[in-house]
Amino acid sequence: MSGPLRGIADRLAGVGALPTPARAVFSHYAAGGSLQLRAIRLQRRVEAEVEAMIEDAYADVEAALADEFGRESVSFDYDTKLTLPVELTLAHVYRRASAATPPGVDPISGRRATDPISRLRRRRSTTEVDAAELVRETRRAREVAELVVVALLDGDMRDAINDGEYEDFEVDFAVEDRARVAEVAQEVLQAAVQEQFAAFDDEVRACYDAAVDRSEAHQDRDPHFRELMAGAVAAAEADAVADVTPADVDGESGSRDPETAREALGAEYKHRAFEEPPALFETAELDLPYLVTQYGRVGVIYHGMVEMFREAGIELSREFERAVVLSIIAAQIWLDDVDDFAADVREGQLTPVTAEYLLAESDAVAYDATVSITEAYLDAARDAADASDAPITGIAVEYIRHDGEPAKLPR
Repeated sequence: MSGPLRGIADRLAGVGALPTPARAVFSHYAAGGSLQLRAIRLQRRVEAEVEAMIEDAYADVEAALADEFGRESVSFDYDTKLTLPVELTLAHVYRRASAATPPGVDPISGRRATDPISRLRRRRSTTEVDAAELVRETRRAREVAELVVVALLDGDMRDAINDGEYEDFEVDFAVEDRARVAEVAQEVLQAAVQEQFAAFDDEVRACYDAAVDRSEAHQDRDPHFRELMAGAVAAAEADAVADVTPADVDGESGSRDPETAREALGAEYKHRAFEEPPALFETAELDLPYLVTQYGRVGVIYHGMVEMFREAGIELSREFERAVVLSIIAAQIWLDDVDDFAADVREGQLTPVTAEYLLAESDAVAYDATVSITEAYLDAARDAADASDAPITGIAVEYIRHDGEPAKLPR
């Protein structure tokens, strides 16, 4: 696109009345992205495939719930936002294969066009790529994606059960014991994960287990962070958190005075440094606020996901992985934590957003800091997507940017 056209795209990206997906596309092009309609169509195809994977997994859950509760049939749903990185990864593999394949060959379906024009174009093609190998790669990527989707759902359900949060486990009949619904659903998915792992080498399983271990190690620090938050609330200056008490945080404030706890919250939660920085990040990215805690919160799981693809023979660049990890951290902050801010304040939940309101001198300062931090993550993710030739991921970054609702935050 030329400079004037990019300017028009930038203006259209700012039109709030347009659908968010359209604004994301315009924003991506305005920032220097290329117009690739085929890539967008591939993303839609992948979204449908992942949705079908989830429906298949839930079909087994529904059968188990029908047996458990003595019903002829059950409709089950569990709302999750975890599958976006899987979609981005599968779409990236599909796009790469489609760009490399000889004319008239669909490496995703394996179909080969037999009309005279396609056959002539294939004869004239100079590509030395083995189309059959590309078909095998996309098929293998699909198999890994299905395993990862079920594993992510299983892990998310397990976390919800451990936290006693059952409201997202939805069925189409009145039930008093929703905890049992959750337990049955998680048990079914756990069994499905174990069954699917049988089709892969042990190294794929090892990547998954390592990611789970690192995630659980981060969760082990939750009581410490709750203690810091409980101590810091008495020193908070922003109006939005003025009424929060240590009792709301469900943590012991410890022996630190409030101002010391507040400083420790900034040092240990917001600005904590890696003991051994992952090779994944550029030096400048290591200074991103909350990177260590949010990498432990959500990033390690998706690092494990990418490693599972790699161990299964699917090549993925470090730049692509960085784009996925940074974008999902940004989405966690900008979409989930911003959206849940009021509830998190009432319930004493520590997130980067509630932390900013505990650390800032006013609501306005906390609001501006939250926006600035999110923009830093999104800009870094966009740069990584550009470096890895991943336009679908670049569009997803802009979707996250435009889908946030910062108006929900006090300022």
